[in-house]
Amino acid sequence: MWSWDAFFSILTSRQLLEGAWVTIWLTVVSMILGLILAVLVAAARSSRFIPLRAVSGFYVWLMRGTPLLVQLVIIYTGLPQVGIKLGVIEAALLGLVLNEAAYLSEIVRSGIMSVPAGQTEAARALGMSPAKVFRVVVLPQALRVMIPPLGNSFNGLLKTTTLVSVISVQELLRRTQFLVQVNFRVLEGLCAAALYFLVLTTLWGLIQRLLEARVGRGYDRNYTHKSSRESQIPDESALEAEAVNR
Repeated sequence: MWSWDAFFSILTSRQLLEGAWVTIWLTVVSMILGLILAVLVAAARSSRFIPLRAVSGFYVWLMRGTPLLVQLVIIYTGLPQVGIKLGVIEAALLGLVLNEAAYLSEIVRSGIMSVPAGQTEAARALGMSPAKVFRVVVLPQALRVMIPPLGNSFNGLLKTTTLVSVISVQELLRRTQFLVQVNFRVLEGLCAAALYFLVLTTLWGLIQRLLEARVGRGYDRNYTHKSSRESQIPDESALEAEAVNR
């Protein structure tokens, strides 16, 4: 029978709060490192150097085509067999970053490709350097396309971190399992963990809306008065960016 006392006892326990904190920083660090790697992979996939495109394409194919759970177990148990020993946190971070970067690279690539080539060529004709063209012309428009799928990826990653419990990382679900083993209150424990995730994803949803509104206002201020059709981001590109999101 359901016990409210057991539910609130688990919900307010120190172990669960510490597990929630591990989940948050694991998500944030994995997202930041994954995004950095994703930019490099996206650049490699857009390179004219065929071997570089082949290697980056193989990486994306491999990471997106295999389950994260399998990747985590291989990293944690397989690397020590070749002399590379990682702690549970390092193994979890490596697995999450490698997996997430494969998805994020497609979002980054789609966002950059959504900017019409004519705008880049026009900016270069005005004497802008490639770095300034990317910062002033390409990046603001690409961000407007990338923010929604990137936000959804962060939301998904927040919940995906539960998979690292299989290699004994003390995150939210792992701490819940310990409390359940002590109290024998499975339903109350899982409901408490679900409530934590619901609160975290709701807070992130609010932050994502603020980011979208901020980037959208910047875009409107800078580009809505342009009459050229090249200043408009094609709807097909936005749909492509959404399609690569999990």
